[in-house]
Amino acid sequence: MSDLQLARREHTSDSVMRYTVVVNARAGTVLEAGPDAFAGRIGAAFRAHGCEAEVKLVHPRDLDDALSLAIEEDGAIPVIAGGDGTINGVLPILLQCERPVGILPLGTVNVLGRDLGLIGPLEKQIQALCEGEPVTMDIGRVNERLFHSLSGMGFFSLMAREREFARRRFPFSRTIAFVVAATRSILFTRAITVDIRVGDHIRQVEADAVLVTINSFDGIEWRRARLDGGHFEVHILNAGGLASRTRAALAVASGRWRSSKHLTSFTGEEITLIRRDKRRGHITFDGEVQRTAGPFSYRLLPKAIQVIGARPQAI
Repeated sequence: MSDLQLARREHTSDSVMRYTVVVNARAGTVLEAGPDAFAGRIGAAFRAHGCEAEVKLVHPRDLDDALSLAIEEDGAIPVIAGGDGTINGVLPILLQCERPVGILPLGTVNVLGRDLGLIGPLEKQIQALCEGEPVTMDIGRVNERLFHSLSGMGFFSLMAREREFARRRFPFSRTIAFVVAATRSILFTRAITVDIRVGDHIRQVEADAVLVTINSFDGIEWRRARLDGGHFEVHILNAGGLASRTRAALAVASGRWRSSKHLTSFTGEEITLIRRDKRRGHITFDGEVQRTAGPFSYRLLPKAIQVIGARPQAI
């Protein structure tokens, strides 16, 4: 029986489960609603499901310290609230944690949130947290950088940079910002030549994008059947100009990406990417962009962390 299950069993009708929710105060959802209103909405949603929550709105640079303090508090379940980039930033803290941590996704894409079944309105996500169970996750390491879901170069890194620019330009609508970023990324992506090493096998590709995901994604909603499968999946968007890039992007958006003739995928336990131009290039980790020189060596940290999910762990 997990610590989370024991904590729930120990609570009687005279007591309630307590949560400490550490929120990225700069998340778009928080800024749109206003900090006080958003904190009040979180508290009300937890109370609606018989739980209590202390909400701490924290500047991004202070998230590590705030989450560490929440984890040390024995009487409450720690929760980190933010987008995929926020979760990426606190991975070193989660790796040291010996108890499950709740995740409340507040970003635009929320890849990890969808994988955990945390979808829909904020209130529905909080209900899922109150009823959820621990889920074990693999974590990826690229040289010294950690990531929880995906890492890519080419189109994907340009998309992440354009999205940040569009967010500042269109703060009133995340949807408009996403469409503008996607359009500019399709128009301005340039092909890259990459050596991909999987074990002892090396292949060279000319591609618009190379994406490495932790475990396999599938289906219309780009979800992983399991988060501790112990492998990487590499996706290559073949270079073919504007028309093929647009068709491939539409295939991804519509859920037909697995059948797209422009996309090739394969799996491996250790991956190395080497850009042939040998320049410092942009690479994205869970939507956060970094400019650095390769080679990029991908290694797995199997079953490295536990988070709270709204769906059972796949077997």
